Amino acid sequence: MTFDLLRRFRSLATLGVLAVLLLIGVTWGWSAVTEPLPESDDPPICDEVTVEAGEKVYPEQVTISVLNAGTRQGLAGTTMQALVNKGFAKGDNANAPSRADVTTAEIWTDAPDSAAVTLVRSYLAKQGKGVVIREQEPTEVGVNIVVGDKFGKVVKGRKAVTAEDDTTVCSPPSE
Repeated sequence: MTFDLLRRFRSLATLGVLAVLLLIGVTWGWSAVTEPLPESDDPPICDEVTVEAGEKVYPEQVTISVLNAGTRQGLAGTTMQALVNKGFAKGDNANAPSRADVTTAEIWTDAPDSAAVTLVRSYLAKQGKGVVIREQEPTEVGVNIVVGDKFGKVVKGRKAVTAEDDTTVCSPPSE
């Protein structure tokens, strides 16, 4: 009889220990599941890089964003891809604000004389002719290009532009 009691006690003790371990596991699992997810730190699209007067600026150093001010669906994406194929770094593409009245192409920038703007302009029309440079705060990262319904296509532009003054360029992040 003592042997039977001992066996029962061992079984109850084992079940008790297992129940405690189960409760600990459930508690830990529940706290892990209900914990908020960590904040995602998206890497920056570009870094501000200083270019000194006399240095050349190449397409690979310039991040562009393209905004569609027209009614042609996908115009910003198509233009962005064509410029990326020419070597520019991809920024954002979106629709322009509803107040934007652009028929062909404009560049919105707070640095109209920068080498990056001159370089991008050369890809939007032969020798950059007809591309309006509007001095205003850009709404997206990098050089902001706004295209309208009468924008043709990206053309062969300059390979590089020499900076006349010290300037900053929104360049793709270095790895």
